[in-house]
Amino acid sequence: MTNSAAGELAGLTLPIERGCPFAPPTAYERLREQGPINKVRLASGGEAWWVSGHEEGRAVLADPRFSCDKRKDGFPLFTLDAATLRRLRSRPPLMLSLDGAEHAAARRAVIGEFTLRRLAALRPRIQGIVDHFIDDMLDTDRRPVDLVQALSLPVPSLVICELLGVPYTDHDFFQSRSTMMVGRTSLEERGRAFAELRAYVDDLVTRKESEPGDDLLSRQIARQRRDGALDHGGLVSLAFLLLTAGHETTANMISLGVVGLLSHPEQLALITADPGRTPMALEELLRYFTIADGVTSRLATEDVQISGVSIKAGEGVIVSTLSADWDPAVFTDPAELDIERGGRHHIAFGFGPHQCLGQNLARMELQIVFDTLFRRVPALRLAAPAEDLPYKADAVVYGVHELPVTW
Repeated sequence: MTNSAAGELAGLTLPIERGCPFAPPTAYERLREQGPINKVRLASGGEAWWVSGHEEGRAVLADPRFSCDKRKDGFPLFTLDAATLRRLRSRPPLMLSLDGAEHAAARRAVIGEFTLRRLAALRPRIQGIVDHFIDDMLDTDRRPVDLVQALSLPVPSLVICELLGVPYTDHDFFQSRSTMMVGRTSLEERGRAFAELRAYVDDLVTRKESEPGDDLLSRQIARQRRDGALDHGGLVSLAFLLLTAGHETTANMISLGVVGLLSHPEQLALITADPGRTPMALEELLRYFTIADGVTSRLATEDVQISGVSIKAGEGVIVSTLSADWDPAVFTDPAELDIERGGRHHIAFGFGPHQCLGQNLARMELQIVFDTLFRRVPALRLAAPAEDLPYKADAVVYGVHELPVTW
């Protein structure tokens, strides 16, 4: 691939909706055939480099010369308007938007909450939550049941509520606001949802500062007070990030994982016969769906060469994690769901220093849900063809709006 070929606009405007419930948009394959890095036009205006190769994607995400700071001029946002920029620049940035030492310090302060040892202590509680909602599902005489409402949404919602010390009675509020924020709704709706959720989280942190409990936020407040520098705005940003990211993605992966396994009964049979294979199955499901595609945007702060392509300082770069996870140079027959594929080298959780903080919690929730659901409801089946389900083709985080199942 030559620089001149890579530098020509590919004739596509992004984002592109998935046309098939499982596969990436066909345009992704055409882009990759032109090369792993191409210039594309964004619906918000302007151009950006679109990285579709697995090797190239990991290289960008691990390179400190690419900034995550969305407040910088030229940062490639799918939705770029004056109100969005004002909002980004008027509030303390989320951890995802910090770079270098500032990001490392913020991550180091909270990483202890997500160690395997601490999460292992949560496992019995998560198991109890999953059993509770499956009990409720089995107790109903109504068929079919919408698994999204019965299990996929409430499980991660309650888990993140417990982790942060959020009253579960408030979960409908933050669930609806976060869904509006990640959906491709109107700018006005997204702005309103953002403001309302941010105000709620601000109030939550204020309450924790005066009435601490046994939760992540209270422990962060206590640590900051010991260090002599309580950062209210930073805590609000942290809580906002964990609250919104901590349940929407996991909820969608529960639903899509069920769809994927029920649509591939030979793969489901492997984990029901041997639950020891579930962790391996999770990695393949994460690769296969890669639900948060195109959110790994960066801005080059220096001139960089990636696979022979010259990316100039000030140019935007978007790593398509979905395209990278379907790169046939790395994953043989990527369209095949094969839970014995092995390996955790997908980038569904990102890569490099900004890799998803809560990935081990997500893995634990998914493993408990799948093992418990298919053990307790062995006759579970889709109540509608997989291709007819209402997929979130227009959302930043892929999933299904409803998932009717029966048994």
